[in-house]
Amino acid sequence: MIKKAKNSSSKISQTHTGILVLENKRVFKGIGIGYEGVATGEVCFNTSLTGYQEIISDPSYAGQIINFTFPHIGNVGTNYEDHESDKIWTRGVIFNSEITNPSNYRSFLHLDYWLKKNKIIGITGLDTRNLTNFIRDKGAPKGTICYSNKGKFSINKLTNTTIKWSGLKNLDLAEVVSTRKNYIWKGLKTWKKGTGFEKNKKKSLHVVAIDYGIKKNILRYFSNFNCKVTVVPCKTSAEKIMSLKPNGIFLSNGPGDPAATGKYAINIIKDLIKKNLPIFGICLGHQILALALGGKTKKMKLGHRGANHPVKNLIHDNVEITSQNHGFEVVKETLPKNIEVTHKSLFDGSIEGIRLKNQPVFSVQYHPESNPGPQDSVYLFKEFIHNIKRNAKKKRH
Repeated sequence: MIKKAKNSSSKISQTHTGILVLENKRVFKGIGIGYEGVATGEVCFNTSLTGYQEIISDPSYAGQIINFTFPHIGNVGTNYEDHESDKIWTRGVIFNSEITNPSNYRSFLHLDYWLKKNKIIGITGLDTRNLTNFIRDKGAPKGTICYSNKGKFSINKLTNTTIKWSGLKNLDLAEVVSTRKNYIWKGLKTWKKGTGFEKNKKKSLHVVAIDYGIKKNILRYFSNFNCKVTVVPCKTSAEKIMSLKPNGIFLSNGPGDPAATGKYAINIIKDLIKKNLPIFGICLGHQILALALGGKTKKMKLGHRGANHPVKNLIHDNVEITSQNHGFEVVKETLPKNIEVTHKSLFDGSIEGIRLKNQPVFSVQYHPESNPGPQDSVYLFKEFIHNIKRNAKKKRH
């Protein structure tokens, strides 16, 4: 929860208006930017060189403070088109260098003003390499970020706030960020230079997307493939989903612990699998699908966050460079025999994709919608659409 900063005593110099306090009492000082206040979350790092607006607006970062390893964040400003969610759930951001004046033809607002508008607390002028090395050595810690114009902080109070926070393990954030009611995606396709967002006028297939924290670019890709997409809350029953007469089911990305989310999601997905409809999951949706199929998940030390992650496709024997954002993983040893591992990380060997051997059900840990990031994995949307069309053909015969 973000709270307005209160005046308190401090031994820190008045020149430092921003501070990050970790659970082990380690302190990082800097200059406050964005919204003036206090927020607590898990401190992680992202290695992407571009796409900071999409990253910050990704609902999967709910409960997290993002440390950007690339030093020059903010130099292309912000715009009205690159939001991945209508509401920003990220707790805070950390940059190495001061935000320069934006230089980009799409920019409408300076990043600092955009952060203020969305009530995101930030720090700049901080040694992000030092912080990144700390996270790599010790794992992603709990932390509290604070921006006070007066530069007065109570280290003890901020430390206690950090320690008292529960952390992401066992925390269900999907129900927090999920839509409260059904809606039909307005049908915009992915952005193109010169034309921007075009309207999808052909809607030959119907996909129901279960919203655990869905990114808009996923919906845009479905529009590219002539799909009507109905987005439903994460606790929507299988019966209500089937009443919408979908051709396929999509399980979205999202934040938090999949095991906590799975308390309601597992039974829903189990019931949907029995309907023999094509199912496709991404990120949290991948993890929850694995849980529904009998597997288990665990928290990772660091997680994967960036747009340069190499993944081995075990089916086609090639490598994809992928965009990723997750702090939990599926445990390979717990998967039943009817599940085939289709992709693995070349960084640490963790599972990056699975599929059912006897049904059109599959999922990946990474983000094929590539916003930001490479587009090596867009073919997965094509595979899902192919499954839908093939399944429809079987039903006709």
